[in-house]
Amino acid sequence: MRDRDYSRRPSGNVQTGILPARKDDFGYVWMTVPKNYRDSTDDGVLTALFVGPLIAVACLYGSSKTLSSSLPGDSPIAPNWLIEAPATLRNPDFPNSLKRHLEPLPSLVRARAALVSISTFTSFLLLAHLTMSRWFEARHRVKRTIPESERASVPRSEWKRTKFYTSFSISLSGASVVLKGVLEYLGILVWKDLSYFEIVTIALFYQMTIYLAIRLAHHSFTLGELGVVTFGACILFAEAMQLTIARIWPITTIYIKTFRLPTPLLIFQLALIPGAILVGFLLSPLLYLSRYIAQRPMRKLRFPEEKLFQRKMLAFGFYSFAALIVFGLIGMWTRWCLGGRDPWVWAVFWILEGRKKWSRPALLAYWMALASISVAAWSRQLLRSRKYRHKSALRPVSGIMAENVNAPQGQPLTTVTEESAVPQDPEVPAQMSQTTNTLGISVGLPTLPSGVGVSTAATEIIDAADKRIPTLSLNARRKSFHALAVIMFLPGIAFDPAFSHLAFSVAFAAFIFAEYIRYFALYPLGAAIHVFLSEFVDAKDCGTAILSHFYLLTGCAGSVWLEGRSKLLGFTGVLVLGIGDAMASIVGRRIGRHRWSPTSPKTIEGSLAFAISVILSAWCLRLCGLVEPFSTVRYATAIVIAALLEALSVQNDNLTLPWYSWSMLVLMDI
Repeated sequence: MRDRDYSRRPSGNVQTGILPARKDDFGYVWMTVPKNYRDSTDDGVLTALFVGPLIAVACLYGSSKTLSSSLPGDSPIAPNWLIEAPATLRNPDFPNSLKRHLEPLPSLVRARAALVSISTFTSFLLLAHLTMSRWFEARHRVKRTIPESERASVPRSEWKRTKFYTSFSISLSGASVVLKGVLEYLGILVWKDLSYFEIVTIALFYQMTIYLAIRLAHHSFTLGELGVVTFGACILFAEAMQLTIARIWPITTIYIKTFRLPTPLLIFQLALIPGAILVGFLLSPLLYLSRYIAQRPMRKLRFPEEKLFQRKMLAFGFYSFAALIVFGLIGMWTRWCLGGRDPWVWAVFWILEGRKKWSRPALLAYWMALASISVAAWSRQLLRSRKYRHKSALRPVSGIMAENVNAPQGQPLTTVTEESAVPQDPEVPAQMSQTTNTLGISVGLPTLPSGVGVSTAATEIIDAADKRIPTLSLNARRKSFHALAVIMFLPGIAFDPAFSHLAFSVAFAAFIFAEYIRYFALYPLGAAIHVFLSEFVDAKDCGTAILSHFYLLTGCAGSVWLEGRSKLLGFTGVLVLGIGDAMASIVGRRIGRHRWSPTSPKTIEGSLAFAISVILSAWCLRLCGLVEPFSTVRYATAIVIAALLEALSVQNDNLTLPWYSWSMLVLMDI
């Protein structure tokens, strides 16, 4: 089989919508260019700068309200959360006057005050990048003209970009330390809850995360989405750092400065999610080589006959070293934070400590059954969709090998191979053929003619049934996962939010490893995962990374991860995304007539459907006794504001909408 060019841009069934030219007034991080970002009519700078502080203020307000209404000795954990008490620092050298401040709830309030400082500090760092980038570009723009996707102030050399970005990041971190000292000298209480060590480490980590996200997830983020994602990563890093410091040097702090209660749930989340990212960072050479070899055509390899063997060995090396890191480094850190208890044994016994011994195993079996059925059903549906999508492109043949009608005579039909299913950088221009999928990757499946004698009666019956089942559109395929999220997550959040907290963390870590396998084409599942996920991508997933499923999971899990005492708040993500966003899309597409603006696909009818469906769903939960009584007026006000954000924002709703809705509900005293 001769080599093919697989560097194609996303096309086909991707709903691109309106993709305008880049605007000069968009904001850009230092040493980045327009083509590094996802195409959008709005850069989302307000989202990047203000969503983080909004979430932090809501967290501080919620914990302060809980503290003011609690009595000494009250449990800091909500009654329906079945988890052990959070860890505290018990240093005998501390005076008795500080004992009250060592309790979990007062410590949480002080830690969340530091969270507000971190959120404003990261927004300051991002604003400094945007300001300096705009000023530097204005000086260079007058000297020469540049292509639309480039900037005059940014060199073409990747090495120079990295060098300039690193120099600027270190300089900005040093300037932040000086600024904090000046503010303290002047008596201005800004970032007063952050030490100089935290200023330096957070500044360096935040800026490094921004650059790595842009480089690795090329063309996958708007500026707004980038700001929210990197803020979340910075918070997880800060919590892991503070938890480690409290264990190593407890004398240096009077409380554990984590922004959630330091229970085993937080320890496991920090081991799972940052731990999964750490695995990718430590094993990046193996991942890079796997992707490089998978992308290289056979004719360009020195030993083409060894390509499959090399890919198998790289995959084996990654899986082996990943297991070593997980069971070794990460497992030891988790055991240390759990006070010497084995994390694997603890997890097994904790599964049996639900309301009934069988309740958590039953919930786990329910999730696994739904996931297995949905994957199997969608695999069958997508296989049938691809089969009939390409039948019209096949001309009748009398032999076993089908041919591509668009190819020169004698060229065989393109099949799904490990090489062809490697995601490509969307910068590379190429003409699309009729046999490429949404990521520009050939996925035609060979169809054997009936004369070959390999068809069976069962296959004919299934094919006949398939013809009567309509294939779903891209929007229907994506929204079906919103419905699946409601069916899967609602029972767990209602009856065992603590177990759902841990399950969400495990699922997120599994998604990270699945993305490693897909993006870096790890043998043997890289191609299969890529082809499966590529059938669900739209214009917001046209970059190198596929992130929508991360956003959907994070949106549904975020209100549980923030551990509020209100049961209703825990359902925010599921109601907003699983019901509200899906209903807005369905109603807006079917009966929507009045658009919010000529350039927006969002309709007023869809926004009304969003608000009404979420409010009615909340009331259904109330009637079923799953949530406490709440003020309908305040709840409706917050949801209507969220509906306006859903209608007017062009950022990814799965990422921004649940966090914004949760914050507004907390500030509305729900």
